[in-house]
Amino acid sequence: MRYKFTYYLMVLVVFFAAPVFAQQEITVTGKVVDSLDGQGIPGVSVLIKGTTKGTQTDANGNYSLTAPSDATLTFSFISYGRREVAINNQTSINVTLSGENELLDQVVVIGYGTAAKRDLTGSIVSVSGKDVADKPSPNPISSIQGKVAGVQITNSGKPGAEPDVRIRGTNSINGASPLYVVDGILNDNINFLNPSDIASMEILKDPSSLAIFGVRGANGVIIVTTKQAKQGELTFNFNSTVGFKDVNHRMKMTDAEGFKTLYNEQLANQGAEPFDYTDWNANTNWQDVIFQKGILNYNNLSVSGATDKNRFYMGLGYTTEQGVVKHEDYKKYTININDELSITKDFKVGMNFSGYKASLPQIQDNLINTAIIASPVTPIYNDEYGLYYNTPPFQTPQINSPMVALELRKNTRIEDEYRAVGSVFAELNFLSHFTAKGTFLYDYGFNQIRSYTPIVNVYDPNIQGDDKTSTLIRATAVSQEQNTYRKVQSDWLLTYKNSWGDHNLTATAGLTSYFRSYEGIITKVSQGNGDPIPNDPRFFYTTMGDKSTQSIDGSQWERVTLSYLFRGLYNYKGKYLLNGSFRRDGSSAFLGSNRWQNSGALGAAWVLTEEDFMKDQQFFNNLKLKGSWGILGNENTGDSYRYPVYPTLVAGSSTSFGDNIYPALSPAYVPDPNLRWESVHSWEAGVEANMLDNKLSLEAAYYDKKTKDILVEVPGVNGFLPNLQNAGEIQNKGFEITAGWNQNITDDLKLTVNANVTTIDNKVISLAKEGFAILASNSVSRTTAGLPIGYFWGLKTDGIYQTDEEVNNGPESGLGSPFKPGDIKYVDINGDGKINNDDRTMIGNPTPDFTYGFSFSLAYKNFDFGADFMGVSGNEIIRTWNQSTYSTFNFLEDRLNRWTGPGTSNFEPIMDASRGNNTQFSSYYIENGSFFRIRNVQLGYNFSPEMLSKMKLKALRVFVNAQNPVTFSKNSGFTPEMGGTAIAFGVDNGTYPVPAIYTLGVNLNF
Repeated sequence: MRYKFTYYLMVLVVFFAAPVFAQQEITVTGKVVDSLDGQGIPGVSVLIKGTTKGTQTDANGNYSLTAPSDATLTFSFISYGRREVAINNQTSINVTLSGENELLDQVVVIGYGTAAKRDLTGSIVSVSGKDVADKPSPNPISSIQGKVAGVQITNSGKPGAEPDVRIRGTNSINGASPLYVVDGILNDNINFLNPSDIASMEILKDPSSLAIFGVRGANGVIIVTTKQAKQGELTFNFNSTVGFKDVNHRMKMTDAEGFKTLYNEQLANQGAEPFDYTDWNANTNWQDVIFQKGILNYNNLSVSGATDKNRFYMGLGYTTEQGVVKHEDYKKYTININDELSITKDFKVGMNFSGYKASLPQIQDNLINTAIIASPVTPIYNDEYGLYYNTPPFQTPQINSPMVALELRKNTRIEDEYRAVGSVFAELNFLSHFTAKGTFLYDYGFNQIRSYTPIVNVYDPNIQGDDKTSTLIRATAVSQEQNTYRKVQSDWLLTYKNSWGDHNLTATAGLTSYFRSYEGIITKVSQGNGDPIPNDPRFFYTTMGDKSTQSIDGSQWERVTLSYLFRGLYNYKGKYLLNGSFRRDGSSAFLGSNRWQNSGALGAAWVLTEEDFMKDQQFFNNLKLKGSWGILGNENTGDSYRYPVYPTLVAGSSTSFGDNIYPALSPAYVPDPNLRWESVHSWEAGVEANMLDNKLSLEAAYYDKKTKDILVEVPGVNGFLPNLQNAGEIQNKGFEITAGWNQNITDDLKLTVNANVTTIDNKVISLAKEGFAILASNSVSRTTAGLPIGYFWGLKTDGIYQTDEEVNNGPESGLGSPFKPGDIKYVDINGDGKINNDDRTMIGNPTPDFTYGFSFSLAYKNFDFGADFMGVSGNEIIRTWNQSTYSTFNFLEDRLNRWTGPGTSNFEPIMDASRGNNTQFSSYYIENGSFFRIRNVQLGYNFSPEMLSKMKLKALRVFVNAQNPVTFSKNSGFTPEMGGTAIAFGVDNGTYPVPAIYTLGVNLNF
């Protein structure tokens, strides 16, 4: 009986203990960190879901507990969102917690300091460094295209080229580029930075955030902060990207058959003899000849480590990138070092250093343009002579074979850039609420260019006699150029920060100085009467050649500014916010009282969700109304006005005495003694909202900017010199809207969606005097009062004349020859019955009506997927590359739809080069500049900690990326993106293609 009882007892024990055995307990360890700064969070409650068993994280955020292998852990802490994570037999689980008001508590970098986003009264957008680190672009600004409202970025496909950046429109005829601030030092570009070394970028757009930068803040400011070490063990990071780029959109030009059809018809219509194609019977696609799949490789290695006393970071970068044009190579080397030492708890010192060396790609000017317009009937190479072909006689006077630039003049230009940017600082906290900081910053750049002109021979079957060699360049020559620039800056800042009761104040006052200088020299020498200079980089120096042919030119300048600044950030109970800033700049560019200029701004905001009447509602987590007004300075007016008071001397009327010639010099213009810097009077009003448990965010603003006192050079009359004066005003206004959705759909699935749209209304209000206009050197971009800056100027078309009767009933031609059927019909704008220059008008606007972008990302377990989209709408492009003067260019395929008789075409004119009426700049050359682009698509995978622990790695991620894979546009060129100057942009003169780029990357920490 006793045995039976023991037996039944054992069965019961096994029965009830089976679930326990099934749930084998394991030890789980890990770390809980803050999503903003990555620091460990102490005191986090870690519980086994459904029980009271658990633990808390230690001072560094680490935890350890024993739990069933199939249990779920819950992580919770005051002011942080709750997380649940299934163990799934994992022995190591690291967790990131996000603050319930993370977006509001986010610290952003502002001018000469930092602030919580909740305390801002203006429009500052923060972009994380991780958003640009793994994108295939050596320039980090290119990677935020379409991501920030109010920021229009026009990229160039050429390796190493700087993008065209305009913040809230084009503010001046003298320049539109923003100011860049890298770790405190003011800059005009950030080409010297490695994207992998960037921690964050803040884009400042409104007056309350920009006024602190005084005369440098009018065009907007982009603040770049490089990475610093976070406290913890020594960490190494390596990331590498490899891929290729390709021109995925070719221009639709006629092939040999189409060209012959059109050219034969053109000659017949002109009454000329047919062309003999005996020696010109090829079918060459010159785009295929010059383009290639360019290989690219970006490599970055960083090491960082920090203790409670010292933080050190060093990043090394190496980039090699081929262009889409053969023989086009770009190399870039970067180094970034920063170190911060806390000598006591209240006193610390530090340094930053960035070094850069780049070998820029070189292709001959107009190579791409030549490849577009070169005739397809031209053969590439003559084997008998061992020479490349010359172009046919109908192109020879104006166009060489693309092979001259591509092969015969390849590797004849060497251009290297060097840059060293460094700073040292000391910071002292005293009297509980005060911080004093002194910084000395230095930027040194050195560039050198050496170029060589070789003797160039080609094969020309039209030459009479046995020798068919044509010499295009008969003598060698060398050009050598060097330039250096220096920037020296010192900042002395005092900050007071205190809270008492319901009042919170941060006040900053400072003194800053900034010195800039430039020195450049260029020398040239030719072969002359001496021997040819060898085509060898060892001899690309002006010590070669005939010394009697040597010429020297150069320029130099320097400028100094001294500035006083003040800013106060105040809030009452966190719901009434005030922001006031003032800056006084003194510049060496002016004399007298105009040497000094004041800038200032006021901003205010009301956080409605902090009011008692909003406490019980559950929809809004944050609702803020905001506005700001200010007067900003604009010193970014280009080198042309480097010294407005002391004009550059230019060549005047020379004279001679006997055999000697005496050159004359005269001022470039007569300056107005009352000249001062341009100023921008700006205001904005907007709203910020976070809703639905912070899942939905919305920010909207209306902005209005008027640039006054624009520096204008007014031409003189009757032989008098031009006059430089403050005589212009430009307005930019519009709306900016940004929205986002961020949601953890499940424990394993996270969705993020962001979108933005910006409207731009640009108008020149006044310019010098009534009727005054600035015509750019391209002869099609014009700026005058009452219209947008840089608008396209020409004749407006109204179809094609179909019959003699239609010609007779239309206006008279004042363009040099009478109209005939098949000619372009122009609109008589002034109604005087004649078409001439008086009928030229605005035929296009390069400034878009609005720009937009949106993106989404999905993270599922260890996978992540994201896609970015962007576009512009409402702008025009003008095509100038096929504006033939006296040679016959290759034709767009659209010309096959030309007019050949009544009713055959109402857009493409007759094939007849003798009719100059049809080559006038007109809306015939205007194209739609709107486009929509899939900007970036990326798929990534993060390896699990369990697998990495065996490999002694901390993190490993691999990803594939496609950039610009698809663009939807209606223009005929390679790309709808056309940058340019402030008064001449949106012009397609054979613009470099923006290629599609496909890459594979790896990022690992160890």
